[in-house]
Amino acid sequence: MQSHLLLAVLWLAAAAVFLAAGSAVRQPSSNCQRKCGEVDIPYPFGIGPDDCAIMPDFILMCDNTSGGGPFVSFPPDVHHVDVESISLLQGKARMLNRISSSCYNTTSREMQGNYWVLNFTTTPYRFSNTDNKFTVIGCNTLAYIQDYGNKGYTSGCVAICKESDTTDLTDGSCSGIGCCQTAIPKGLQSYLPTFDLDFNTTQIYNFSACSYAVLMDTTDFIFQMSYVTSPDFNRTGGKQPLAIDWAIGNETCDVASKRQDSYACVSRNSQCFNSTNGPGYICNCTKGYEGNPYLQDPEQGCRDIDECKDKDKYPCFGKCSNTEGGFDCFCPPGTQGNATTGPCMTVVTKQVRIAIGIFATVFFVLIILLGLQWIKHNQRIIRHDLISKRDAYFRLHGGQLLIDMMKIENNISFKLYCLEEIELATNNFDDRQIIGEGGQGTVYIGYDLDPDNNPVAIKRCKRLDENRMTEFGQELLILSRVTHKNIVKLLGCSLHFEAPVLVYEFVPNKTLHYLIHVQDEPSKRTLEIRLKIAAESAEALAYLHTLNHPIFHGDVKSANILLGDDLSAKVSDFGCSLIRSAEENLHGVKGTMGYLDPEYLLNFNLNDKSDVYSFGVVLLEIITRRTALSKAKESLISVFKDAVREGRLVELVDPEIANQDNMEAVCQVAALGDKCLAMTGASRPTMSHVAEELRQLVRPVLHGTGELHVGNPFMVHAWSSSSAPYDYTGEETTDYYSQKKKAAMSIEFAR
Repeated sequence: MQSHLLLAVLWLAAAAVFLAAGSAVRQPSSNCQRKCGEVDIPYPFGIGPDDCAIMPDFILMCDNTSGGGPFVSFPPDVHHVDVESISLLQGKARMLNRISSSCYNTTSREMQGNYWVLNFTTTPYRFSNTDNKFTVIGCNTLAYIQDYGNKGYTSGCVAICKESDTTDLTDGSCSGIGCCQTAIPKGLQSYLPTFDLDFNTTQIYNFSACSYAVLMDTTDFIFQMSYVTSPDFNRTGGKQPLAIDWAIGNETCDVASKRQDSYACVSRNSQCFNSTNGPGYICNCTKGYEGNPYLQDPEQGCRDIDECKDKDKYPCFGKCSNTEGGFDCFCPPGTQGNATTGPCMTVVTKQVRIAIGIFATVFFVLIILLGLQWIKHNQRIIRHDLISKRDAYFRLHGGQLLIDMMKIENNISFKLYCLEEIELATNNFDDRQIIGEGGQGTVYIGYDLDPDNNPVAIKRCKRLDENRMTEFGQELLILSRVTHKNIVKLLGCSLHFEAPVLVYEFVPNKTLHYLIHVQDEPSKRTLEIRLKIAAESAEALAYLHTLNHPIFHGDVKSANILLGDDLSAKVSDFGCSLIRSAEENLHGVKGTMGYLDPEYLLNFNLNDKSDVYSFGVVLLEIITRRTALSKAKESLISVFKDAVREGRLVELVDPEIANQDNMEAVCQVAALGDKCLAMTGASRPTMSHVAEELRQLVRPVLHGTGELHVGNPFMVHAWSSSSAPYDYTGEETTDYYSQKKKAAMSIEFAR
């Protein structure tokens, strides 16, 4: 019967008594058992009596009666953890953690959870934050990890896939589709996994009946699609490997080394290292030595390594001589060279060296001549290949169709640039000319392309969808007809590259995001300026939505609203994406976290109301001067909903514009933003309606008429500090917490 390893973490009181006694460092008895089954038990760990381990917390027990694998029992919680190995060099132990699950019960028609808590509090063991991740498997699953010791740590992970459709699942990919992983902080010693029952398998149990969550070592983990649709993930005995960091005591090396009666690095050639995951330290042998640094016995402690016996690990091409803590490698008499890096060469005479030099010179000259001819030949081939390749790219991107259509439309100002013109304008795409990078490409500032010698913005798109490359030229022509004072003008393109290069007018004053969040002159972002930019941006988006071939931006955010010389708005960053109709489904989430439409995340259908939702977030940025997503991943939408619901809107408003004269206009913008952020697209206004409301709002503010509409429900409670929440109208009133969950899902998807 296979032996089993049982680690018992003894009572903290016993350990305290042991340390308080100030006794000398324990050295193990020669009768101590050092192997349990296939697992080696190195000191400072030990099996059996107290004198076999350095302190009570390191005492292990070997159970030879159980038929299962080796396990560890932790009183007083009495939960079991299998143990696989212990490493002195890394200060780690590898254990097996039980998998928590939540499965659909067809009888009760409810989710039934099976949760496993692991608590290392008061022990020298901590979950490795470098090797472990909290891993969640399933469809429509949200699981949380909490500190069981009530230290306030909580995190979560969302695993989603389309209902009754697993085509998006990919073996080896754990990035949110069927599988999700999140890191843990340093020093974590306990954890409790739970499932959010609002994210369950009730509707999809016929192909994904269970969800799983476990803290595990992901070093060798490879996700498989069958983990979502079958119990395969749980067939490993219901357990997964877990990496544990352990350390001696709770003092640093400097402090512990001064207590010679308890200092654990007792071997003559040992070295102390502070623990990287919490208090305490571990010991290792110094360079050139190997063995157990916790043992005083010179035969078992740190011993000199005879490097000359292991040429693979310590290469020596000459004569090797072992020394204490190292080795010497040198060339024998009559030879010369570096014996540690290459073979020793026999010393040659002066005449031989001269002859070899002449031969080498002649040979080298011949090689150079042949090389020059080869280089010229290759250059001719490369030049021919480049010409063929750029012509092929031009045809592939629909260039010929674009030329034919441009001949029909004689008055079109759109221009086709050749490869050499673009490379000259960007200095061969020099990184120093980069002025922006986004999800659809990289933008360079370019020169010598504009007839008036004005700078232009040159965007190098990412690779296109191969199924629609031939349509790209036609769609560029459609984009070239987009003429609006508040939309960045598309001047031309080059189709001779692997991915198209687009040429736009250059907009000099950076972005709305920079104006609001970066620059530090309040006079440049007054309420009048902010409302003017918002109104112009809304008009530009409304114009795109109402074209004969509607254009849905798909990534509306403050960073994509550029500012002209007079701080006029210029909507940008939609040219590299193909024009989408309202019926087209996107097979992947595109956009920026914090701005994503929750309805789009559920059905993957981008439409005009998706842009309305994102623009609502921009309106909140304008009046609060807060980013859409804080550094702590807190959604501005959730913060705004909380403030309005509790009558604290004034606390959220940017102090630069939060005065009595501005407050009614600010509240009207907040109300408009709230309409844009409706959970369903049908409940949101059109962008044309948003633009009209902003135009009506801008006029009295700019002209100082004071004719703002009175009676805004947001205004009534804007200055209130009442503890009673404001029960504003709208569909979010009864679906507030659903809003927060979908916002959380938006953040997770956008990663």
